[in-house]
Amino acid sequence: MVINVDIGYVNARLRGMKSRLLDRKEIEKLIARPDIDALIAGLEDTPYKEYIEKASLSYSGVQCIEEALRKNLAETYQLMLRMVEGENFEKYIKTLLAKWDIQNIKTILRGKNIHAPSDEILECLIPAGELDEVTLIELIRQPDVKDVIDLLATWNIDYSKPLTQKFKEYNEKRDLWILEFALDKYYYENALSIVTGNSYDAKIVRDMITTEIDVINIKTILQLVRDSIVIDDTENILIGGGKALNIDILAPLLRTRTTREAVRQLDKTPYSFLAEIPDEQLAAGKISVYERELDTYLIKKGIGAFHGDPLSIAIAVGYLWAKYKETTNIRIISRCKTAGILEDDLTEELIYV
Repeated sequence: MVINVDIGYVNARLRGMKSRLLDRKEIEKLIARPDIDALIAGLEDTPYKEYIEKASLSYSGVQCIEEALRKNLAETYQLMLRMVEGENFEKYIKTLLAKWDIQNIKTILRGKNIHAPSDEILECLIPAGELDEVTLIELIRQPDVKDVIDLLATWNIDYSKPLTQKFKEYNEKRDLWILEFALDKYYYENALSIVTGNSYDAKIVRDMITTEIDVINIKTILQLVRDSIVIDDTENILIGGGKALNIDILAPLLRTRTTREAVRQLDKTPYSFLAEIPDEQLAAGKISVYERELDTYLIKKGIGAFHGDPLSIAIAVGYLWAKYKETTNIRIISRCKTAGILEDDLTEELIYV
């Protein structure tokens, strides 16, 4: 039975949820906490209280915070799915959240590839898509990469298709990148096939997805250039359908000698800000500064959807990214506290919108 949902009511709830996200002052209070234990205590004075208390029964230190964030983010996104059930844009929200399914499958494959303990793999998963925790746990129980893929195929889960097609190549080269790229390519091609048409909702979601493709492709190129890997076959390393950067624009970047040279070739694109990063911020051989700036660009764009039509998917898209930003910032703070990083340096790592 199709449920007719009042989009005004849904968006009002989402705005209420947004109002409970931590503002800049609250984030700064967390930054000021002297150590990880004090940070945990500080989080108990926020909406994370329930999750911190539950996590503290089994974990301590940064692991306690990671577990609390993991559970909270998964439950929040699952709540969103229930809220939009029956709404016209339900398929778009499912498409956006399916990225977590992809990420979780990648994490399981990586774990199996290095024979990581099952509990360590589980701690890294966020069941925020359609693959729930029970399903993910069953996948973790499989002994190796092939068995994980076979079980996905047995369950007729679509993500098994690209993995099955590329397994022989992976098995010959033992390069997990082959499977990971196949998953990414499958996801984005499928997502673009869903967000067709000229409706306001489709345009907003398509804009985000195509921008993500741009960002992924730039990151891939920077990694290859950094490692001095020359690849002419762009079909197996780059994803088509980007917003501002098609394959023809990106291909010449693969032939540059340095990451600095690569980003300079983006000077007439929306990503020209990468070339403006001062040389002193770029440690030799590292691309983390570029990656952080790209992530910040994407998050800002997502949160900017809040300014769209209040009776559209814009509010939901904005909230998805605002929640992700909050989780990312808390995770950065907790890891920096554990590593003894100074407050000024820590603050530079955060994403403010």
